[in-house]
Amino acid sequence: MKIAGIDEAGKGPVIGPLVVCGVLCEEKEVEALKKLGVKDSKKLSPERRREIAEKLKRLVKYEVIVISPQELNSKMERMTLNEILKEVCAKIISKLNPDVVFVDSFDVKPERLEDELKQLTGKEVIAMHEGEREVIVAAASIIAKCLRDEMIEELKRKYGDFGSGYASDEKTRRWLEDQIKKGEIPEIVRKKWKTVEKIRQKLGQKSLFEF
Repeated sequence: MKIAGIDEAGKGPVIGPLVVCGVLCEEKEVEALKKLGVKDSKKLSPERRREIAEKLKRLVKYEVIVISPQELNSKMERMTLNEILKEVCAKIISKLNPDVVFVDSFDVKPERLEDELKQLTGKEVIAMHEGEREVIVAAASIIAKCLRDEMIEELKRKYGDFGSGYASDEKTRRWLEDQIKKGEIPEIVRKKWKTVEKIRQKLGQKSLFEF
């Protein structure tokens, strides 16, 4: 039986791309993934993640979809973030064509996501919170996280050190303030995030610049 796992990296940050990865393998190969050291990417050091990711890419079939901040800004004119993710998951499932797929649920109601993806793909879907408990989902999380980290480092070389990219990061907020003060919101920023509006209000600006 072919099983797949899907996870994303970068749903929450105000800066940078959203990366969604799906991994496919035979059910009998799951033990090999465990022996490789596959587990939730957040529980691995960056070095260990990179090491495992490279080995995974040689062992499994995988599909990655990167959604740029510009694309997110455009799509969120008519869709919610969860709707965007659901659409991307359906594309990955169709490409991998598994017998069953495990999804780290981005919906507060995993059973709702299960039903919607089943309707979209015709596949057996198991959605759950903390989906990385399933090794196949953890494998997807590792590949997604490593790719996004590489992309973030590349963006920092171009745009300067903006910190983690999360709204809770003071360095990120200061960087955003500096950009908005200059009348510039770089294309790597997710303009639909409330963080941008809050900073604009803090700076006393009446409306966002047109970019």
